[in-house]
Amino acid sequence: MTTPAGIDPRGPRFAATITTVLLLAATFLGLIGISTARSFGWFAYQPLAAASFGSDTWAIVAASPGQRALDPGFLLTVVIALLFLWSVLSPATAPSGVVFRRFVRPRLAPPIELEDPRPPRFAQGVGLFVVTIGLALHLAGVPWALPIATAAAFIAAFLNAAFSFCLGCQIYLLLQRAGILGRRPSAA
Repeated sequence: MTTPAGIDPRGPRFAATITTVLLLAATFLGLIGISTARSFGWFAYQPLAAASFGSDTWAIVAASPGQRALDPGFLLTVVIALLFLWSVLSPATAPSGVVFRRFVRPRLAPPIELEDPRPPRFAQGVGLFVVTIGLALHLAGVPWALPIATAAAFIAAFLNAAFSFCLGCQIYLLLQRAGILGRRPSAA
């Protein structure tokens, strides 16, 4: 088995910084959107009517799938999911990687060492999985699903961007040690 070509470890950290900003915005939009809103029947916010008639429910449950899909937090999370998917399927052409290689890396000193590209690619897949679950549950009408999913992905991206701790990479290495994922190439 051949050793995969190494990548500059600053590239995934750069991508995580962009992802952190996008996920923070998606979490904010999810928190102020339909996912966390309460509905008090067919008319506007009227707490007295809700107390009298007991019609207090989640707005997302009352919304149609089309209304759920048009929620700004949902739309931004779809864009984020597509970026994750792009990074998994074709990391060499992913927008953040292209920006890093074309505009950022030439201004930096050469990396001290290169890293295996498989763990960061797996981490992108984990991010895709987490936000996809949030998107699916949001469309199904589950309250709070979208902001919880984007917040979880935000925490992982922030750890990578701020502290160079890639949670998805660590999961990859644990699965590799357990023999579930591809074995490390032998140093023979």
